[in-house]
Amino acid sequence: MRSDRASPLLKITATLGLLFLHVPILLIFLYAFTTEERTYQFPPPGLTTQWFAAAWARPDIWEALALSLKVALIATFLAMILGTLVSAAMSRAKFFGREQITLLILLPIALPGVITGISLRSAFGLMDIPFSTWTIILGHATFCIVIVYNNAVARFRRLSGGVMEASADLGANAFQSFWYILLPNLGTALLAGGMLAFALSFDEVIVTTFTAGQQATLPIWMLEELIRPRQRPVTNVVAMVVFAATVVPILLAFYLTRNGSETAGAGK
Repeated sequence: MRSDRASPLLKITATLGLLFLHVPILLIFLYAFTTEERTYQFPPPGLTTQWFAAAWARPDIWEALALSLKVALIATFLAMILGTLVSAAMSRAKFFGREQITLLILLPIALPGVITGISLRSAFGLMDIPFSTWTIILGHATFCIVIVYNNAVARFRRLSGGVMEASADLGANAFQSFWYILLPNLGTALLAGGMLAFALSFDEVIVTTFTAGQQATLPIWMLEELIRPRQRPVTNVVAMVVFAATVVPILLAFYLTRNGSETAGAGK
């Protein structure tokens, strides 16, 4: 007889694992309020909110934040369109090599980011494409498409194959079938996929490092500040912003797909 209750050892192990993952994040939050600028004493000698004002007044942070938001929004928009179209084709059509193409679609998120980054940098160099904001967007779109695809294809597989045909038989045109039948059924899956794609794009570092020119997204700015720090607590304040911008969409995506069989964000 199998027991549904977890053993005490399993509970202890799970708790230790969660602490190992989350205590460093809590320390980042703590040292965003420290009064000491250059050293990390524990416990902090005092607490202050002055570094939030310092971060607010730094134009380089605002420029990096604006670039991160621009890249994440455009990459997510492209992923929503292309990921949905690809998922529709792969779920509805049967043809030779379908499984192999599915593998190729999933590869950008299955491969290490450094492999994807090197491949993109080589491709842009061979095509003489100058590194700019758009090369960053294209790099992010490669894995954002997979996130949207995973969510959309799972929802497509749950839909009856005759829904669109029944709508057409009842007199609806293609746009009406899409707007009133297909979109309501795909809505939460696409929204969850878009939120996850935005979160992953916003905090992406490795692919951005290989596809950026002189621009610095917010994660790249943080990396440079860790190497040559000016005000270390300000970096922790920015880390809190990145954490919130990443975690909130992921939690919303989980809420939207918690009762379904979508594989939201699988593989990343």
